[in-house]
Amino acid sequence: MRPSDGLFLLLAYLLLWVVLLCCDATRRSRESEARIALERTIVRSYALTDLCLSGEARYTRHLSQADIHAPFQDHPLALEHFPSGSLIPPPPHLARRTTP
Repeated sequence: MRPSDGLFLLLAYLLLWVVLLCCDATRRSRESEARIALERTIVRSYALTDLCLSGEARYTRHLSQADIHAPFQDHPLALEHFPSGSLIPPPPHLARRTTP
């Protein structure tokens, strides 16, 4: 057996895996069509608008809906009451420092 035969066997093995992965992806996409259709029906019937990242504080529910003063809704310098506030950083335009 020549050394190149081992390379061709490896390439054939990897090609087989690529074909199997493509077949599996096709099968899974067909199976998920019914679930996606059901989810679209639910979204339409409940009139849902945006993705909800967290249900805890109003400033972590959806980042596009947060206002500047929402983190300080209790009092200035308040401690973080919700764990999701430490996982989701503030938007970049709120984190910029301004010069006086």
